Amino acid sequence: MTSKVTYLGDLRTSSIHIQSGSEIISDAPLDNNGKGEAFSPTDTVANALASCMFTIMGIKARDLNVDLVGSTAEVTKIMHAEPRRIGTIEVVFELKSNADEKSKTILERAAMTCPVFLSLSSEIEKNVTFNWK
Repeated sequence: MTSKVTYLGDLRTSSIHIQSGSEIISDAPLDNNGKGEAFSPTDTVANALASCMFTIMGIKARDLNVDLVGSTAEVTKIMHAEPRRIGTIEVVFELKSNADEKSKTILERAAMTCPVFLSLSSEIEKNVTFNWK
């Protein structure tokens, strides 16, 4: 088992990661009858894309002796209606790094092979920008 999700009522859940015990609270968004006081389930999916891309880049960066510490990614999720679903995820990376041009290319390509990217439906538009500093 990976996690256990408990419905807390009022459109809120608590998810416990079995191995670590860490908790994620989710709340329905304001535009879907919720309070918007925590990540919504679809926010979590969009955020997982950036986290996964950073993880894969981090693995490759370690192999290349490239430091990505302090880099950030801004995530924007755009919903579509009928049926209600994630339509677009935009990820803008601001990468602070000592990487040369070859390493940057390798890291960008690695990011696009992360398991979340490859698992998301092809119907979800994924716009990814890499800004190197």
